[in-house]
Amino acid sequence: MNLFDVTGRVAVVTGGAGLLGAEFCKTLAEAGAKVVVADLDNEAAKSFAVSLTNSQNPTSTVVPNRDILSVQVDVTQPASVHNMVEATLQAFGQLDILVNSAALDPKFDPQHLISSLEGEMPAGNFETYPLEAWQQALEVNLTGAFLCCQAAAVPMLARGKGVMINLSSIYGLTGPDQRMYQRPGQPPQYKPVYYSVTKWGILGLTQYLATYFAGKNIRVNAISPGGVFNGHDETFVQSYSSRAIMGRMARKDELNGALLFLASDASSYMTGANLVIDGGWTAW
Repeated sequence: MNLFDVTGRVAVVTGGAGLLGAEFCKTLAEAGAKVVVADLDNEAAKSFAVSLTNSQNPTSTVVPNRDILSVQVDVTQPASVHNMVEATLQAFGQLDILVNSAALDPKFDPQHLISSLEGEMPAGNFETYPLEAWQQALEVNLTGAFLCCQAAAVPMLARGKGVMINLSSIYGLTGPDQRMYQRPGQPPQYKPVYYSVTKWGILGLTQYLATYFAGKNIRVNAISPGGVFNGHDETFVQSYSSRAIMGRMARKDELNGALLFLASDASSYMTGANLVIDGGWTAW
């Protein structure tokens, strides 16, 4: 079990206050790491960092006196990413683990469906998909990961070791089944083109960096999750679940084992790989 111990290591999690990012932060902290909760939403990052360190918080399973830092970061801005890394080094003196969890993901939970139907976000149809939305997604999902890996590589190379973990998706492996996103009597909705394209790109970035850092003791791997339940309506849950071998969506905590495996020495002979955690979705 010592292979999974990351005591004394410093981990930066972008999107650290998000649905999965928060799970990753908790997992790494519980395994002994010093964690940097990095998120565009500064208040959310601060609040979540407090919850990790506050032993009185009934939702926190982390023992007191953990080293937790919150940092605001815009992953599309090189200066902001540089400041995130500098803040990490100033606080902890090193950077051992980078988790690229920040991303734009067009959700289909009830809140986001309402926003789409009311015209507050694109419906996702390819023919008229806004160029600005496409460019913004490329900046966040792909360029953001590139910038974070680039900035983290400097202290990792200086230290002679490091781990990078990039979040892809089953839609980086297969095209979306657009039938799941339709509702009778409602305008068509689609998982937009940028999501598959950027998640494919994340896998390419992962393999490129794994080979680039050959001999440098820096490992780079990816995780491709399937659908994670987040209050989706019953119609979507049933449609998604019928396509998964395990017959359900994932719980938000079911990626934590894979994340800790890749972050720790338990995966010391793994780089350039992609762990698919999808309940069998891509195995049909």
